[in-house]
Amino acid sequence: MKPGDLVVHLGAAPGGWLQVAAKIVGPKGRVIGVDLQPMDPFREPNIIVVQGDITSDETRQKIEDLLAAPAHCVISDLAPKLSGIRDADSARCLELNQTALRVAARLLKPAGNLLIKSFVNNDLHGFTLELKKSFRVVERTRPEATRRASSEFYFCAKDFYPKNSADP
Repeated sequence: MKPGDLVVHLGAAPGGWLQVAAKIVGPKGRVIGVDLQPMDPFREPNIIVVQGDITSDETRQKIEDLLAAPAHCVISDLAPKLSGIRDADSARCLELNQTALRVAARLLKPAGNLLIKSFVNNDLHGFTLELKKSFRVVERTRPEATRRASSEFYFCAKDFYPKNSADP
């Protein structure tokens, strides 16, 4: 992210990262936060909050209308409500990652970036390959602040190229 960018944050509640992104993009940028949960309004005038389900066409259309141009960056903090059943939780996490990728492919400008929170699961390799079909650089990172027992990490996908692009 840089000053002037348009950013979409999926799974944005409670909103701490919205405020960080808003500071980075500055007054000429805009950050749209989307979550199923309601969020209180923010003091920052460049933050717009949308309460809705990112899997619904209505919510995605609302985001596109608010952006009015392709986004520079999509951040996904989408996470399933954990059931304690590892395989079910892992499958739901992968499903949310795939949703974030589909939404990003619809919203991002060419050369845009995607950051997806994920958890260690059995299909990391397969999902990494999916990301590599649309982004020139795909890395996995684990912030130092992550608890040692957590299986949380992030996919950082850079330099989006649309499927209809001649450049593979």
